[in-house]
Amino acid sequence: MNMEATVVKASIAKTGRRPLGDYIGRSHQGPLSEWFWEIDRVLLLLVTILISIGLIAVAAASPAAAERYSGDSFQFQQLHYFYRQIIWFSVGIPIMLVISTMPKELAKRFALAGAVCFFVLLVFVPFLGNEVNGARRWIGYGMATLQPSEFLKPFFIVAIAWLLSLRVTQDHTLPVVPATAIVTGVIALLLMRQPDFGQTVIFGSVWIVMLMISGVSTKLLGGLSALGVGGLAAAYFFYPVATTRINNFLFADGDSYQVDNAMRTLTNGGFFGTGPGDGEMKYRLPEPHTDYIFSVIGEEFGLVACFAIALLFGAIVVRVFVKLINEENIFYVLAAAGLATQFAIQALINMAVNLDMAPSKGMTLPFISYGGSSIIALSIGFGLLLAFTRRNPHLPALDKRL
Repeated sequence: MNMEATVVKASIAKTGRRPLGDYIGRSHQGPLSEWFWEIDRVLLLLVTILISIGLIAVAAASPAAAERYSGDSFQFQQLHYFYRQIIWFSVGIPIMLVISTMPKELAKRFALAGAVCFFVLLVFVPFLGNEVNGARRWIGYGMATLQPSEFLKPFFIVAIAWLLSLRVTQDHTLPVVPATAIVTGVIALLLMRQPDFGQTVIFGSVWIVMLMISGVSTKLLGGLSALGVGGLAAAYFFYPVATTRINNFLFADGDSYQVDNAMRTLTNGGFFGTGPGDGEMKYRLPEPHTDYIFSVIGEEFGLVACFAIALLFGAIVVRVFVKLINEENIFYVLAAAGLATQFAIQALINMAVNLDMAPSKGMTLPFISYGGSSIIALSIGFGLLLAFTRRNPHLPALDKRL
């Protein structure tokens, strides 16, 4: 032991740097060591694998996207979207890791402030937003363009978790359920005005799941379920965007080429795929690098790869809920469960569209589809998820001081 200490001291004297083990060892009580040992490393590994798959998938889809948006993939750099995706991840991953180091109380306050900020931005989207393909969802210019609804999702979940937790921790008579219903309803109206029916479905679905976890009565849940079915029916009859998409999906074979081509592309490679770069059907897809990247993966890497990705998403969600079994703080349970649910629903919708099981909604596949706002927003959400699932004996005292 003395010999080892002598060697370490000699190394420090020579290089001026301490070994990594000194910073992350169990005996070291610094912030990095606490984070390393108390973060859910399995969850971190799973999302790292997902991000790696995403980079490979965007590289595979990039030539088809370049050809579609430039008219000539050889004049427009074929890996343009892949290089941009690296840039987005180089921003998003550090954000995710920094947020994951936050004490839970600080992470909650950060999310609540974010919820207020991006709700205000969402309100101003109809007046200041940029219109793209008939939808007004983005604010900003060039690389600085962002989609407020993407960022609002994780912050909304934490805010709803906080409101619902007040019923347990403060006063069970507080009208928090009606309050969350009003907040969700206002957001839904703002989203449908853009229009963005897909995001509306996610916000509403996550809200209902969180109500279920919070322990509201089955009678209320039954009423909300009936109201949800009625809302979808009303959207079909009175909301033109929903009417068009559902009709195209169910009846208009000629107009449903997007989901039809997605399914053909996905199955074109069989079980093991055509091989990286050898896919041909992907050039017929309208958004091969975003909405329909799951089909590109199916064509070039096979149905086996698609099944593995679905299992990976499932493993992340299951891991989160397993971690919450022994959690006693209702807020952390609701926040983490809500974030995992949003992650799962978004992935499920994207895969269902690619499998021709749902109408096209313009929904990205988390951490796999190309995107700026979506990558940064997902990184924020997953950072909050990592923060709320941390198990650190030193954090409760720090949380109290905050």
